Amino acid sequence: MTDISAKDKTLDSRLNWAVLSQAERDAAYDNNVAVKNSPALIAERNQRSEALRATRKAVLDIPYGDRDRTKIDLYPAAGKAAPCLVFLHGGYWQRNSRDVFAMLVEGVAAHGWSVAIPGYSLAPEVSLTDIVKEISQSLDWLAQNGESWGISGPVVLSGWSAGGHLVAMALDHPHVAAGLAISGVYDLAPIRDTGLNNALKLTDKEVETLSPLRLPVIPKRLAIAYGEAELPALVFDSIKLHEKRMAASAPGDLFPIAGANHFSILDELRRPDGALVDIARKLV
Repeated sequence: MTDISAKDKTLDSRLNWAVLSQAERDAAYDNNVAVKNSPALIAERNQRSEALRATRKAVLDIPYGDRDRTKIDLYPAAGKAAPCLVFLHGGYWQRNSRDVFAMLVEGVAAHGWSVAIPGYSLAPEVSLTDIVKEISQSLDWLAQNGESWGISGPVVLSGWSAGGHLVAMALDHPHVAAGLAISGVYDLAPIRDTGLNNALKLTDKEVETLSPLRLPVIPKRLAIAYGEAELPALVFDSIKLHEKRMAASAPGDLFPIAGANHFSILDELRRPDGALVDIARKLV
């Protein structure tokens, strides 16, 4: 387990949050600036996803709710009873869409899994409270309708960045067997102090009730992963959530991915031999 006390604390924005300038606070969560080749990595991800959606057998754009973005893409395995990875995309709850993460299907599908990728509404059109409810709604839909589309096996709920937060919030859903949260944000209080809040407009109640680090521990297996080259604020949250869960004897390990940054870590879920694929498979 990684020990925050062993780090150079002068480099950890979360441990010095009160004295940071506004620009420093914004930079603490700005992954696009921190990862210098992020435009190239994002472009590659989008191209791979477009190609996969065009070639792999799938059922796309199925509505699970009434809003424009409340649709789900299904990639059923050969067997109905195969495990299913449900992946929640990131983008600080205000960017991206399910289609540009289709390339992640490749990893677990190579091992006979199904994959489901729900979309969800984005801020500022809806609140974070609404988004969290939509994730539960998508899981309700999958529980009720998945078998008719060829998906009835155990569900591992995974997500990256904002999606990692949503995994931690939805882990207690009865249709979820286990979770894999990747590079997530688990305390919303610092987010409210950054420019990200211009769209989110987080309330006091949302900070308290939608921050996994401020909530009772869900005693279900949760693997927490982050890249060792991530921004310190994200590393901090992952370590603290794991510590909180350990203190409550909740199952699940912490996985620092060597050399991975906020964007390159997804390759470990895309490649059939990727570290995150292996972690997901062991959860069931």
